[in-house]
Amino acid sequence: MLNIIKHKFTFIVTAFAVTMFFSCENNLSELQKLNLQEKFPVGEAVNFKLTYTDSTRVKAILTSPLNYDYSNQEFGYSEFPNGLHIDFFDDNQNKTTVDANYGILYNDTNLVELQDSVVIKTHEGKILKTNKLFWDQKDEWIYTDEAFQFTDPVEGTVMNGVGMDFNRDFTIVNAHETTGVMYLNGEEK
Repeated sequence: MLNIIKHKFTFIVTAFAVTMFFSCENNLSELQKLNLQEKFPVGEAVNFKLTYTDSTRVKAILTSPLNYDYSNQEFGYSEFPNGLHIDFFDDNQNKTTVDANYGILYNDTNLVELQDSVVIKTHEGKILKTNKLFWDQKDEWIYTDEAFQFTDPVEGTVMNGVGMDFNRDFTIVNAHETTGVMYLNGEEK
């Protein structure tokens, strides 16, 4: 009789432990879901327009159909999921434009990431096309590790390649792997 009671008690404890284990398993997955930080923007702007000025001079105008402000995240950023357009103005008010189908601005590092059909056009007619581009605003340095096409109508060159970095004015250009066409003017000898 004591053996039967001991067996029933063991069965009940085992059943209870198995039930608790599976119950905790479900609760654990629910707790893990709760611990995942949901990303909700602190702000959303439609037909976004931001003008950067230095004293009284306009330096840049950024426009976008949609902007999400995620500055509430540990590593804050602003996202432009439907693309963006930027007009940059130099000291002589010459305009350079930048277009991309997607952009992100990382607040803490002042790094801008542009993706999908990125096109830069300078006032001199130089055009850079690539699919991904980074711009370090602090150092005013731009770079890509992606395939690119760089056209310079003044020099008569078309350069294709993979990987490029340059300053904001395109006066210093470091192309990594390139092919292209260059026209040379000169006398025949």
